[in-house]
Amino acid sequence: MANSTTEKNAEQAISTMSVLAPAVGWLIPGAGHMIQKRWIRGVLLFVSIVTMFLLGLAMQGRIYKANGGDILDMLGFVGDVGSGALYILTLMNDWGQGAIAFATADYGTKFIIVAGLLNFISIADAYHIAIGKKQ
Repeated sequence: MANSTTEKNAEQAISTMSVLAPAVGWLIPGAGHMIQKRWIRGVLLFVSIVTMFLLGLAMQGRIYKANGGDILDMLGFVGDVGSGALYILTLMNDWGQGAIAFATADYGTKFIIVAGLLNFISIADAYHIAIGKKQ
């Protein structure tokens, strides 16, 4: 009896939506919620994450690229990658190459990283909704 309950929980956790929502949510911030018909939450996340990312770029924030150097650079890269398509688009257009010579550029870099980290939290939330763990 307990074994069948465990199998049902594992089967329920691995559904199409539990894979699709986090993947789409990473690529387009808030979209993981939108495909689950959580329109208000999805739009709020999209606006928040995109605004933070764009404000960071407007402040001449720097985008981290993959490297094996300093631990802070690696952590910055992980935060940036969390922004999904925004990060990819920024790399393709060679934006975010500002030198951190003044305070606003440093703040801009932090805005970009925090936007990615907020998207990671959004992805986890979309996953929990998809598996029925959260409403």
